[in-house]
Amino acid sequence: MSNDLIPPSPKYDPAAQPPPDDATLFAESEPFELFARWFKEAKDKEPNDPNGMALATADASGFPDVRMVLLKDFDNRGFAFYSNAESAKGRQLEVNPRAAVVFHWKSLRRQVRVRGLIERVSAEESDAYFQSRDRGARLGAWASQQSRPLKDRLALEKRIAEFAAKYGLGDVPRPEYWGGYRLVPLAIEFWRDRPFRLHDRLVFTRDGANSSWSKSRLYP
Repeated sequence: MSNDLIPPSPKYDPAAQPPPDDATLFAESEPFELFARWFKEAKDKEPNDPNGMALATADASGFPDVRMVLLKDFDNRGFAFYSNAESAKGRQLEVNPRAAVVFHWKSLRRQVRVRGLIERVSAEESDAYFQSRDRGARLGAWASQQSRPLKDRLALEKRIAEFAAKYGLGDVPRPEYWGGYRLVPLAIEFWRDRPFRLHDRLVFTRDGANSSWSKSRLYP
């Protein structure tokens, strides 16, 4: 059965310029360095939210959930994002502090997959990031009872108005229930599209946060 909404598989021009070879694409021997280079290229090429990532979590029963969030920082400790700890993802991470993310940079035809353990970002880091947000976003963090039932849009707008009046023109502090999470990776896979689904896959793995990395290739 055909479906006009589903695009056909891509056609490849045999005369087209070949993609970068592996020596260039996978030059770095350390995954955070390789991610930094790929992320820089994505920021230059991707038109919308190059820091967008699908975050997968699971509840206490193992039932999975996934949603898009924004990467806000990364270094050799891991990948940081922020949320309301009382949201669905926050509750899931509380009982099952493991997660996975995937970045898909369509313009580059590349993906990065990360799996690992979750830790909380320090209060100082959370405060600094919260104060860097637009004032409306800071008020929204107070007004939104994230993931809980909402009667209608007007109810949310009323709560925003209430907190805007409460804080006036002064500082909007960070709510105690709002803060950062860091995904500490145990596996990072780098994927790039190749013709006829014969993709390149390079994966780094380690046993723990302080262990050394092992690198290997995977069949597509």
